[in-house]
Amino acid sequence: MEERKEERVTTETEPALTPRGTTPESLARAGDQIHMSPELAVGEGDIRSTEEGEEVVVGVSLWRDAWRRLLRNKLAVFGMVVVALVALASIIGPPIIRWTTGYTYDYIPRDQELIRAFPPFTAPDGSFSWKHPMGTDNAGRDILARVLVGGRISLMVGIISTLVSLVIGVAYGATAGYLGGRVDNIMMRIVDVLYALPYMLIVIVLLAVFGQRSPMGQLVLLFVALGAVSWLTMARIVRGQVISLKNQEFVLAARATGVSTPKIIFRHLVPNVLGPVVVYATLTIPSVMLQEAFLSFLGLGVQAPLSSWGSLVADGVQNLAIFPWQMIFPGVTMALTLFSLNFLGDGLRDALDPQMRKV
Repeated sequence: MEERKEERVTTETEPALTPRGTTPESLARAGDQIHMSPELAVGEGDIRSTEEGEEVVVGVSLWRDAWRRLLRNKLAVFGMVVVALVALASIIGPPIIRWTTGYTYDYIPRDQELIRAFPPFTAPDGSFSWKHPMGTDNAGRDILARVLVGGRISLMVGIISTLVSLVIGVAYGATAGYLGGRVDNIMMRIVDVLYALPYMLIVIVLLAVFGQRSPMGQLVLLFVALGAVSWLTMARIVRGQVISLKNQEFVLAARATGVSTPKIIFRHLVPNVLGPVVVYATLTIPSVMLQEAFLSFLGLGVQAPLSSWGSLVADGVQNLAIFPWQMIFPGVTMALTLFSLNFLGDGLRDALDPQMRKV
């Protein structure tokens, strides 16, 4: 009787035991789920062969997996290439133009006959010329040099204002989501009140009240004004992500070991919400650039002699019927860049979304 009972117990307990030599890779290959913190998560696996010909699944990080899926999106790759080319041309283009032709974005010819608008690829005598591929404005300034310098200003406004909104929105949303309770309720009601106020009206009031006389001071104020009021959506996104992560095992373990609240928020939670943050930041840059163009069109943005794509379009609209190239070139450049940034943002969203992963 004792031998039979012993055999029965052995038979019942054998399936629950894990065989020797079992690895997480073999469990993953068998279809079992392995629960781990987002910090240790892996993306789609690579299948490699061992010396014995056995296939082994090798883990790939989520960022590397997202990069591979991003490269498979043709529109996202197109947008990334266009943005890189525009940024590179805006950085190295003006020095090259100055070195080859001597023209700068604010250079006005001394000859009175040259202080007028010339069509693209046209010399003062009407012959073909490479000196002004995009023509000149009413003051005889090279439009190509002004478009490239305007690209610097517009990209700087978009990137720096987005960084300002990221710093405020991520810190605010992560703090509200982790603390919860009454603190979260009060902080998010403040966000709701700010949402009810007209966004562009706040920026216009800030620029009108604290406007600087110097062009560089106005540009810095534009960075701060756009960034200080564009963090609301980012705060809501980060708060929702933190609420879904703050009860995970790795957060509970950090709390049990005595890790302080700021370290849990900024060292454990914030790095795990970088995916949505990166996607929204990529989509925020073209939005901020478009708002800067609107403000410059109204005369509240970048001040002369500096120029942005918005101010160039505003100047070109006044002479659209007579000199259409003064608006077409900066307008097309800005539109192409904005489209490319949106394509890149959509591609990043699809690449970082686990639900978009092919099974």
